[in-house]
Amino acid sequence: MPASSPHPASAAPPILAIGASAGGLAAYRGFLEALPAEVEFAAVLVQHLDPDHHSLLAELLAPHTSLVVHTAADGMRVEAGHLYIIPPGAALAVRGGMLSLSAPAERHGARLPFDFLLRSLAQGPAPERAMAVVLSGSGEDGKEGALALRTRGGFVLAQDPAEADFDGMPRAVIAAGAVDAVLPVAAMAEALLRRLREAPQPAEDDLTPIVALLRERTGQDFTPYKPGTLMRRVERRMALVGCATRAAYTARLREDPAEQTQLVKDLLIHVTSFFRDPEVFEVLAARAIPDLVAAHAPARPLRVWVVACSTGEEAWSLAMLFQEAIAADGRGIQLQIFASDKDADAVAQARQALYPASIAGEVSAERLKAFFVPEENGFCITTALRSQVVFSVQDAITDPPFSRIDFVSCRNLLIYLRPESQARVIGLFRFALRPGGLLLLGAAETIAEAAGFEVAAAGERLWRRTGPAPLPPPGLLARAADGVRPAPRPAAAHREAGWPSCAGASSCSTTPPPASSWMWRGAASMRWARSSGT
Repeated sequence: MPASSPHPASAAPPILAIGASAGGLAAYRGFLEALPAEVEFAAVLVQHLDPDHHSLLAELLAPHTSLVVHTAADGMRVEAGHLYIIPPGAALAVRGGMLSLSAPAERHGARLPFDFLLRSLAQGPAPERAMAVVLSGSGEDGKEGALALRTRGGFVLAQDPAEADFDGMPRAVIAAGAVDAVLPVAAMAEALLRRLREAPQPAEDDLTPIVALLRERTGQDFTPYKPGTLMRRVERRMALVGCATRAAYTARLREDPAEQTQLVKDLLIHVTSFFRDPEVFEVLAARAIPDLVAAHAPARPLRVWVVACSTGEEAWSLAMLFQEAIAADGRGIQLQIFASDKDADAVAQARQALYPASIAGEVSAERLKAFFVPEENGFCITTALRSQVVFSVQDAITDPPFSRIDFVSCRNLLIYLRPESQARVIGLFRFALRPGGLLLLGAAETIAEAAGFEVAAAGERLWRRTGPAPLPPPGLLARAADGVRPAPRPAAAHREAGWPSCAGASSCSTTPPPASSWMWRGAASMRWARSSGT
């Protein structure tokens, strides 16, 4: 029997989420047998189970671990040294230090129970104390949840695909960049225990040298980001490369361009999918976007700006909704969508417009048929939809914004920024939006009452610009010459090639439609515009 938990009842212990599907039983046994007799975390295990049959998983695993094994029950408090196993036909989450069971919302074949658990940990009060292990399994369950958890400071391990009986789940999280390490099952326990042993370094909380080094060497400026956001990712990289102190890691970083690149990738946070947060898109499709289209004058284009667009899924999702609303309106309104991100690699992927077959679980069959072309390994956005979207490399904080915009989407960027940077970005959005234009934020983001916006849909974090036309935010036009900007990005990163291509995709033409001619209007304005001058 493990020792009693050192965590008081009012404080939940660290949580370890374990997930697998096909081939998972052998992986579970190997993992549990490698754990020490006493651990300071609670483990929650999710397996794909037949909802119509009793599960013997708890009985099968109990002989292989010293953890106290339970079949999870709603309202059960999690305790260190205990293992909780999902029952058949249920969705399992951890909320407020307690297990929460609910009926799955999706049909059996489309359920992603490990994603559901991981998202609950990512959205909880202490995601940085949560850990996850992705073991053998087919499909991609766990990919989105692991990415969300790691983004919020959690720790994620994936089983070495070469060792897994079924490598779909491990490969999916590895390809998504959602893991801290790829290990054989036998080595995972030590990595988890090392993570728990990592002590905070309050005397080394100044990240200024690292931020300055990245700005100088890579052109990426992370000064506007919250210190906690930066700290978690720096400490993760320190642990992975074996640096015990911040000074040692800074020295390593100074001499290692590859580590500079890897740290920047970790700091550039990407959590995205098609129609992410479906309830938000339902409101947009049912009310907000049709109302915006109906009130729009047909003589001018309807302009949309998707900020921090990552690899493009959000931009394409909004493009589909606007195209549907414009078609239903019947007046032939012209649509222009600008999608921007400071990560040139993410923008390059978005321009490809090519996505894996697994998006069929995110995009309805009707929209797949209307807006995608099937390819050998997935789906490519149609040429017609691609003609409406321009992707660009742009820093939403330091670069001038697009202008005369009717709808801005910026979900889950502000939560990573310092308050003064949040205020600047909100000011830029107010400057970019037309009167009455809409601003969509993330679930945990809000706007001060005095910021020049009013609530349009509180639950969906939708805001409407109010008041007279604002003045440009301070430094907006002079910033390019003020001497404080980051080192220039490579020329290719600044070039806004408006037409994404699908490399190797026979059905996805890389030639832009002839009616869509775009021109660069100069670095001072930082925007694309149709050659007609609209």
